Amino acid sequence: MSEPTPRVCDTLAEVRTRNPLVHSITNLVAMDLSANVLLAVGASPVMAHAREEIDEVVAAANALVINIGTLDAGWVDSMEQAAAKASELGTPWVLDPVGVGATRYRNEVAARLTAQQPTVIRGNGSEIVALANAASAGATRGVDSSIDSAEALDAARDLAQASQAIVAVTGSVDYITDGSRVIAVANGVPEMAQITAMGCALSGLVGACIGVGTEPLRASAHAIAIYGVAGELAAQHAHGPGSLRMRMLDAFTQLDSETLNEMASIDQ
Repeated sequence: MSEPTPRVCDTLAEVRTRNPLVHSITNLVAMDLSANVLLAVGASPVMAHAREEIDEVVAAANALVINIGTLDAGWVDSMEQAAAKASELGTPWVLDPVGVGATRYRNEVAARLTAQQPTVIRGNGSEIVALANAASAGATRGVDSSIDSAEALDAARDLAQASQAIVAVTGSVDYITDGSRVIAVANGVPEMAQITAMGCALSGLVGACIGVGTEPLRASAHAIAIYGVAGELAAQHAHGPGSLRMRMLDAFTQLDSETLNEMASIDQ
């Protein structure tokens, strides 16, 4: 008899029970929010980027998250070292190619990391299109998306097939694909886009969910749904982006299985 398909609440319960250690080499803007989101859902963050300890930290971690938002030559070396170590050990890892398409250097770094076999690639529409080489240079505008997730779905499929990674393209509706199967998630509120590092912190949550052993396609969809539901709950009592950010952290800690299953909008 086949194992039952895990529900979104099962993945969150696994994170809370197993407390996965998520090693994040993320950008300077995102560190605080990413660490606090991971703590709020029940995971353990570690933000280590010194090359001298990378191998040991990756070996101890349940998942790795690499975010190229604020590039620095030394950090790039650490990112590539961490990705290579994760691939060697079979540790699942997430690539967040922030701003890819904006500069030649960023494109080169993102391409090298993509070649290191990430488990999941998560980005906005412009980033996924740029990474898949499906659009002309200049499609990415800073870290904001100028291409809707639906427009980027074909590029996401192509990128998934070429990289053998799960590709999650986030936007007004989020799409997660392995190159053939597609899961759509329709949770969240537009005001989340007004808070810096929201997408970066989401990539951390994807890392936590793949770090507890849930199949990566489903784990990515579950992480995105959990994140969006927390945003919807927080928005009910928020008065602007500052209080939305704060209330989202509270929502993660208070989210129960019944509410999550009722509110999660996952189409597969």
